[in-house]
Amino acid sequence: MARLPRLTVPGYPHHIIQRGNNRQSIFTTGADYETLLAMLDEHARKSSVAIHAYVLMSNHFHLLATPETAAGIPQMMQSVGRRYVRYFNQRQERTGTLWEGRYRSTLIQAERYLLACMAYIDLNPVRAGMTETVGEYPWSSYSHYVGRRNDRLISPHPIYWELGNTPFAREAAYAGLVQSGISPAEQAAMTDSVLRGWALGEPDYVADLQRRTSRRVSMAQVGRPTGKRPLPEFHRITNLSPIK
Repeated sequence: MARLPRLTVPGYPHHIIQRGNNRQSIFTTGADYETLLAMLDEHARKSSVAIHAYVLMSNHFHLLATPETAAGIPQMMQSVGRRYVRYFNQRQERTGTLWEGRYRSTLIQAERYLLACMAYIDLNPVRAGMTETVGEYPWSSYSHYVGRRNDRLISPHPIYWELGNTPFAREAAYAGLVQSGISPAEQAAMTDSVLRGWALGEPDYVADLQRRTSRRVSMAQVGRPTGKRPLPEFHRITNLSPIK
């Protein structure tokens, strides 16, 4: 079966993940992390993509980003991916692939899941046992959002600005949100949606997407109904026309 095309919708936040091939390390020194961040900054600006959050792990990275055009994220990811592989291979005196195939991405409903997705991204190092607290990890956007540093790569989403009327209020609110964590159900939804390419949102959000495309946007039921309702949080979605 042919691979389903990735979906990119201008003006909507996307959760993106790129993994190293065979779970191999894609960073070996601090300079490697800094180089990828610099490349992301350069090509996000060139491709008109706003990066809201990120975390660089040892063998993969996550982004939360909103493109201005349907081509923005693919252009950014292709440019960064190719340049970083050349850099890394030269530095390590190696050849061959670095990435585990194509990057993966999904749309998320901003009003329901944007802040939860930011927390999910920031909590990655803690879940992986790399640090005990979120603030200890240097390669994420968390420090920017709690006022510890100014990260020029980051463009806060309007929903973040609604956390408070002052920088201090927003920083304290976001730190508290991350400290509280996310539920196991939300964590599973975030993981499944980005790995499978399913849009993540409430039923009205999914229904609105369905009205804009002739393609089915939710999983079809197989066989006789069981009486159990399918989970509404995430649905497969392909070939969607841009939303005005």
